[in-house]
Amino acid sequence: MIDAHHHLWDLSAVSYPWLMAEGVARFFGDPTPIQRDYLLSAFRNDAATEGITASVHIQVGAADGMAEARWVQSVADANADWPMAQVVFCDLTACDLGDTLDAFQNLSTVRGVRQIVGRAPGEDAVTGTNGLLDDSRFAQGLREAGRRGLSFDLQLIPELMEKTARVLERAPDTQIALCHAGSPHDRSPQGLRDWADKMRRLSSLPQVTCKLSGLGMFQHNWTQDDVRPIIETCLEQFGPERCMFGSNFPVDSLYSDYATLVTAHRSTVPKGMHDQVFHGTASRFYAL
Repeated sequence: MIDAHHHLWDLSAVSYPWLMAEGVARFFGDPTPIQRDYLLSAFRNDAATEGITASVHIQVGAADGMAEARWVQSVADANADWPMAQVVFCDLTACDLGDTLDAFQNLSTVRGVRQIVGRAPGEDAVTGTNGLLDDSRFAQGLREAGRRGLSFDLQLIPELMEKTARVLERAPDTQIALCHAGSPHDRSPQGLRDWADKMRRLSSLPQVTCKLSGLGMFQHNWTQDDVRPIIETCLEQFGPERCMFGSNFPVDSLYSDYATLVTAHRSTVPKGMHDQVFHGTASRFYAL
């Protein structure tokens, strides 16, 4: 099994300003319990007992994206028995994009890049990251990433899906991993119907693969019955060959332990789809 979306951090090695901010409420909850090192050894303790044998590290808001990427590379080099790829932060609108991507691609673990388009409505209004969709340099950067064989991890909210699909159509050769099932933040019946309708625009694009991850961030007291319709909708729209499991640990450790998370996904995904969702899709997408 592969966990296609998790984070690690060593607070003495890399700076994470968002993580260490005190008294700052975030859309995913109070970060206080995770304001401590989360190293590969801790992740393996969580994941290996559930059958996970490889993983994908996703950038997580370091002050210096290159420093984070080099640290993750050093962790992977020191733990050759644990196959791990990584997705790095890169500003696709930067004037020195080519040089930056050259540097990232010198690291053997790098498979893709992420630049968050949307987190949650309230936070997006402050950060202004939604504006990337109106920046022609962003679409150009997506094309450049794809030209180099790099994927793009897309985090956004349902309200941005139609606009994002139009941007992605301008970079058809770039493989896209849709983080957290498109962040269905409104869990009311009508909210889930609206999310499912908007998702069809993205699922219609063959380059987009969906991550079943981060489902606790907008419903902290979730149960399997709560996440079932989300997982089932993703499987119906994308198919198992374009869906992959991710824990979003340690962020989602705020809401459940690893075993509970895996059990909820395993029990909801039909057994005939397990090989793809828990291994094959991520293995192909991230070349693990």
